[in-house]
Amino acid sequence: MIEDLTKACVHCGFCLPTCPTYVLWNEEMDSPRGRIQLMEKTAQGTLRLTPAVVEHFDRCLGCMACVSSCPSGVRYDLLIEETRALVEDEHPRPRGERLQRRLLFATLPHPRRLRAALRLAPFGRRLPSPRWARPMLDLAPAWRSGARPPAVTPATGTTAGTVGLLTGCVQSVLFGDVNTATARVLSAVGYEVHAPAQGCCGALSQHAGRSRESARFTERLRARFDDVESIVVNASGCGSHLKERGLPALDVTEALAGVAFAELHPLELTVAYQDSCHLRHAQRLPAAWKPLLERIPGLRVVEPAEQDLCCGSAGIYNVTQPDAARELGDRKAANVLSTAADAYASANPGCLVQLSQALGRANMPLPALHPVELLDASLRGVPASELLAAARR
Repeated sequence: MIEDLTKACVHCGFCLPTCPTYVLWNEEMDSPRGRIQLMEKTAQGTLRLTPAVVEHFDRCLGCMACVSSCPSGVRYDLLIEETRALVEDEHPRPRGERLQRRLLFATLPHPRRLRAALRLAPFGRRLPSPRWARPMLDLAPAWRSGARPPAVTPATGTTAGTVGLLTGCVQSVLFGDVNTATARVLSAVGYEVHAPAQGCCGALSQHAGRSRESARFTERLRARFDDVESIVVNASGCGSHLKERGLPALDVTEALAGVAFAELHPLELTVAYQDSCHLRHAQRLPAAWKPLLERIPGLRVVEPAEQDLCCGSAGIYNVTQPDAARELGDRKAANVLSTAADAYASANPGCLVQLSQALGRANMPLPALHPVELLDASLRGVPASELLAAARR
């Protein structure tokens, strides 16, 4: 399958300026075009999966900016997933890398374990630790959210339909308040919202080449939502994954498109809205939140420069490739700060964590918000000052 997909690439180079690692290093083998050549040669058996070759695959963020910029329709998303699965099956990683990945996937997709790990992280930072463990400890955010939406949130007024709400793994631990805000907004426009007990959707595992583990998570989730018309997702990486796996998933923006809101109260503030990669490129919903946010009186939405360039979060990338992730995060933070906004907004938990930390390094810690929290605050008449105070995570 890999060799068939690589034939679509005509090596035109349109992907180069949109690829974060090529922008950073100007190295052909760290561009989509270069990686596709490596994929093709390994599929043909003329190139072995040496540590040097695998490193070029590992350096890819999987942001899919190349997919939306490719005039030939190359399915780089499928190529990198297939290649990473091949790497996981056939390439013996060094012991430190194996331990790091084993610990990540024993923790991140499991909300209870993740909560426990975050509580222990401050103690871990004070102790000697192996090199492979430092990125996990350094990136662990200090904040958590215990909020969770009810199992069923009734529709307000006439019922427009019944939807499920993906609460997720990382999202439910760090951004439970985003899930409750999503349920309230969907209810306000007439949806009955079902949020059963659930866990990881499988996106993290799939993007890291752990396809069998991912399939187990996805099928477990499918069974949880077999009685709803669609599953609304507020984490764009998860939404992309569920759509690819044939589940009836909708991004929140798709569920809210064209709906009539009740009175929207003013929010007098400026927000730097950053498209997440999987919303912009994988789901092909660029700037999907802008028309919704622009309906809020008093809210000014600005877009930072280099919208197409990934912030460096990319699933587990900011742990496995901390130096590149940090450079991309700092670059994105500088673009956000140049807007002189009062807050930062993005529709993916990884982006919010990554930029919060980069802004902190710049000594300019802006409040971090999911766009649905802005809509929720406007619908409920929450003042901007109160919203920003709550968002200083």
